Amino acid sequence: MGDSLFVKVWPAIVRNEPPLIGELRRRNLAGLAGRVLEIGAGTGTNFPLYPPEVTSVVALEPAEGLRVRAERAATDGRFEVRPERLDEFTSAEPFDAAVFSLVLCSLPGPEAAVAQVRSLLRPDGELRFLEHVSAEGGMLEGLQKLVDGTFWPRLFGNCHTHRDAAGMIRSAGFTISAVEDRMLAPAWAPVPSSPLVLGRATA
Repeated sequence: MGDSLFVKVWPAIVRNEPPLIGELRRRNLAGLAGRVLEIGAGTGTNFPLYPPEVTSVVALEPAEGLRVRAERAATDGRFEVRPERLDEFTSAEPFDAAVFSLVLCSLPGPEAAVAQVRSLLRPDGELRFLEHVSAEGGMLEGLQKLVDGTFWPRLFGNCHTHRDAAGMIRSAGFTISAVEDRMLAPAWAPVPSSPLVLGRATA
């Protein structure tokens, strides 16, 4: 039920994203080149933001209601939208880069997911990530723990706001070369998904 609701509401959410999210999406993809794997393409929001140096994008989106929109957004031959979940996906050819964009918070078994992504990259391949993350103490972190254990994941497609994306990426063997913490709302505001991290890592 939660996933079904999420598929219905997510297109409206991304159409009304705060300008900061659009800026961070663009920066997350800036400078990429070659063959890229995008995990959780959603409605294809990122597609227009890929630089021309990217020659092909394999975009995984298992939710049919979102995938059909992503397929419509794939307006040139660089994009291939695939229905597999990450744990089902294999590739004979390694990727130059992989992209997490507001999806690691919702993947089941996120540690294993990050490790699998590393196995799909060429040596020294790059991981770009823009993710909701845990607040560092205080009222907001307490709220994240509360909602993650109750209604939030059921309403928002298994999204867990209290995850340490950078920590999971390091634990999978990536070397993080850049990381930036941002907030969608003031720290005192009760918005569980407000803390974000933007980063780059190499396999």
